Amino acid sequence: MKIGISKLTLAVLCGVICGTAAAALSQADAEKLGTQLTPTGAAKEGNADGTIPPWSGGLTAPPAGWKPELGYIDPFANEKPTVTITAANAEQYKDKLSAGLLALLRKYPNFTIPVYPTHRTAALPQAVADAIKAEGTKISMREGHIEGRQTSTVPFPIPKTGDEAIQNHILRYVGGGFEREYAWFPVRANGDTYKVSFAERLVTAGNVDPSRGGNLNFVFAGGFTSPATLDGTVYLVHETVDQVKEARSAWIYNSGLRRVRRAPDLAYDNISDGVEAMRVTDQYLGYNGATDRYDWKLVGKKEMYVPYNTYKIGDKKLKYSDVLDKNTVKSDLMRYELHRVWVIEATLKSGQKHIYGKRTFYLDEDSWMVLVEDAYDTRGELWRVGVHGFRQNYDALVPWHSVEVWHDLTNGNYLASHLDNEVKAPIRFGVRGQWSDFQADALRRSGTR
Repeated sequence: MKIGISKLTLAVLCGVICGTAAAALSQADAEKLGTQLTPTGAAKEGNADGTIPPWSGGLTAPPAGWKPELGYIDPFANEKPTVTITAANAEQYKDKLSAGLLALLRKYPNFTIPVYPTHRTAALPQAVADAIKAEGTKISMREGHIEGRQTSTVPFPIPKTGDEAIQNHILRYVGGGFEREYAWFPVRANGDTYKVSFAERLVTAGNVDPSRGGNLNFVFAGGFTSPATLDGTVYLVHETVDQVKEARSAWIYNSGLRRVRRAPDLAYDNISDGVEAMRVTDQYLGYNGATDRYDWKLVGKKEMYVPYNTYKIGDKKLKYSDVLDKNTVKSDLMRYELHRVWVIEATLKSGQKHIYGKRTFYLDEDSWMVLVEDAYDTRGELWRVGVHGFRQNYDALVPWHSVEVWHDLTNGNYLASHLDNEVKAPIRFGVRGQWSDFQADALRRSGTR
C-alpha cells in the first residue's frame, strides 16, 4: 500500500519539527519603507489632532556655528512647556503615561513632567536606511534565532512579535562605533552620592579590521577612571547578534589583582560595578543582551508622553550638581513630548531566573529606542522605572540616549547615567578598531601600562 504525503503536509511537519520561523518582510511591505512609512517602519503621517506632526526627514544638521566641543546645543531652547503634569493633574493625562511615570508623579512632589511641542527628529544616514529596506525581505526569526541579517540596524521594521520589536532596539544604529567619556551617579534617598567616571569604545562588526562578519554585533572595551576603588578596572565584550546560538563573551581586568578573567555572568540581572545595585546589566542602554529568559508580547502602538529631545539636561554650562535632585534628576531640565510608541511586555518564562518577573518597554516608533521601562518584581509589584531621554545627534545622524535614570520606588534611590556635562572631549562616531585590540591579551597589556 502506498502512503502519499502532500507538499502541504511536509510543510506542516517541517514547521512542527524544525520550529516556526517568522516570515520575512513581504516585498509589498518593503516598498512602503521610505514612501508610506519612514525608513525605519514608522507611520509618516501625524495624528488626527495635529499634536504629533508628520515625519519630514528628521533633524539632519547642527545649528549654525556649532562645534563638537560645545556639546549638543538644544535646537528648541526657546520653546516653553504646553503643560506640566504633576501629581495634582496626573489623572487627566494617565492614559498617555506609563504606570511607572504615574507612580513617580504620585510618590515624589519634585517629579514633574514638562510637556513640550512634538518634534520627530530621528534620522539615519541614507546608506543605513537603504540597508534596512534591502535586507527586510531576507531576515526572519526562528525560535529566537535571527536568520538572514547582514548589516540591517532595523531587522524587523514591521514587527509581528515582541521579540522582533526588541531586536530593533538591540541592533539599532550607533554610528558604526563610538568613543566617549561620561559619568553616572548612584544617589541615595538621603542625597548621598559619588561620581563614577567611565571611558568606553564600541566598534560594530563592519568597522572592525580585518572585517568580522558572521554572528558578531560589536566589540566593546570600557574602563573606570573614578572612584579610586574602581580606577583601572576594564571590561571587554564581544557581543553577538544571535545570543541564543552564541552567548556574548566577556572579560574583566582587575587592576588590583593585575589579571584578566572571564566574566560569563556579565549579562541578565548581574549587578555591575559602581551602580550600587540600582540597575542590572541588561538594563544598560534601555535593554541589551539575550532575550531568551522572557516571553515577549507585542501589545501594540500607542500615543504617550515620553522623554524626547532631551538636549537641555546635557548642556555643557551645567555642572553635575545642577542636574541631580532628591529621588530624581531636576525635572525642569527634562523634556517630554507626545509620540507614538510600541508597547512590549516581557514576562519571565517558567523555570527561568531574573529579579524582574515582568517588564513593560515603550519604544519610540521613529528610532526603536527604549524610552521608558516599567520593571516589576516576581510578585508583580512595580519596582523600578527607567527613563531614557532621546536625543538626535545631528552631526552624525545617530539617535541617542542623552540621559538614563533608573528610579527605585521601594527605597527612593536612583541612578543617573550618561551624563557628560563636565566632560571636555566630545563623543566621536564612526570609529574603527583592530580585532587584535579587543582580545584578552590586549586587555592585559593595557591594564599593566
